[in-house]
Amino acid sequence: MKSPGRCELIFLGTNGWYDSATGSTICTMLRTPQAVIFLDAGFGLAKAVRLIDPDKPAFIFLSHMHLDHSVGLHALAMLPFRAGVTLVAPPALVHDVKRFLSQPLTMPIKRIPFGVTIKAAPLRLRIPGGAVVSRELVHTSPCYGYRFEFKNVTVAYCTDTGPCENAALLGRGADVLITECALRSGQQDDGWPHLNPEAAARLAQQAGARKLVLTHFDAYNYQTLAQRRSARMSARRIFPNVVAAVDGLKITF
Repeated sequence: MKSPGRCELIFLGTNGWYDSATGSTICTMLRTPQAVIFLDAGFGLAKAVRLIDPDKPAFIFLSHMHLDHSVGLHALAMLPFRAGVTLVAPPALVHDVKRFLSQPLTMPIKRIPFGVTIKAAPLRLRIPGGAVVSRELVHTSPCYGYRFEFKNVTVAYCTDTGPCENAALLGRGADVLITECALRSGQQDDGWPHLNPEAAARLAQQAGARKLVLTHFDAYNYQTLAQRRSARMSARRIFPNVVAAVDGLKITF
């Protein structure tokens, strides 16, 4: 499928932890005129099979290797990446990505029917049409957030993380700031850093972002879409321009 002339976000999976009736595990597709980009690779990645322009370069930016963010790599071989795909991961986890894409876990790289390059995320990376800035976030394992800078739009992606300075730096002035919302309103867990809706809204406010999109709703904490809408209402009391993502949501800009 050909990409539109503008950028488009498609939320293919919006759950954290596991798939449920509310959606697949996390994967967000960013289509630009020059490339197709995926933010994390939960089981939502498999839904991209009919959405990809196979002749454009493709990138998958992994925040970390917890399975709800990486298990979709098991379906990598079915996707039509004729121009190849580059997997970008935190430097400390490149070995784990290579280990995942091997027997006995899944089809090894050498059998995937297109080129696969695995790259450690630098502080700044040029991609077709723009650049990507990466910074380490606060989580239980090495985890990176990303900022995508194009000529007319900036998109920031921060999950999984607790509140931290680097998340605010990545989101500074972003047209769209995508954050997780694993915790329910008022919840806090210092031993397992994540955001609740109020913390996500304060992050967007601190960063001066234009729009906040909540995703990565913990499947145990958020068992219904009505609970997501309640989280959106809580966030809007702090930062008005908030969207609670669901699988299939599209945002064009």
